[in-house]
Amino acid sequence: MLRGRPRRGREAHAATGDDPGGGDDPGGGADPLDAAQERRVRAVLALGGVPQADLPDGVQQVRLRLLERAASGREAPRDVSAWAAVVASNLAMDWHRAKRRQERLGERLAALRQPAEHPSGEDSSVLSVAVAQGLDELPDAQRQVVVLRFYADLPVRSIAEQLGVPEGTVKSRLHTAVRALRARLHEDEVV
Repeated sequence: MLRGRPRRGREAHAATGDDPGGGDDPGGGADPLDAAQERRVRAVLALGGVPQADLPDGVQQVRLRLLERAASGREAPRDVSAWAAVVASNLAMDWHRAKRRQERLGERLAALRQPAEHPSGEDSSVLSVAVAQGLDELPDAQRQVVVLRFYADLPVRSIAEQLGVPEGTVKSRLHTAVRALRARLHEDEVV
């Protein structure tokens, strides 16, 4: 089980993933991420450009970092879900830097490609591709806040706390990124 500095009450159990009714589990069998947190981590990784085949490894990396944090004696994060989303976003940025842009874009386009017999989904596929390309063109810091705000659904305050930057910085990055994405969509005549 995850153990940080001793915490009291229900909040401690929710933040660490400990079972308040269960006994000690010296084998550490408790999963530090619940199902909803894992889905959020997967979504953040996928939207950050990590291919489907690498998503399980990314989720495991987030789990590992949470367990390492607990093993080092540091207190569990107040909001494990937000912390996990930010770690996932950072992992996606690392992956993004390590791969060539063209490879990633090719994988996304292949995954988004719809069969020709479904013309009704064509408009949404074009929009999805345009947004994916627009995200690829954003600087890393802007892409990160867009994914955390709009896809992981974190509030600005939580993003700022997790990234260690002022709220104004997050708002500025969001504003600049959204403006760039909007211009890109208009330029490509998607919207």
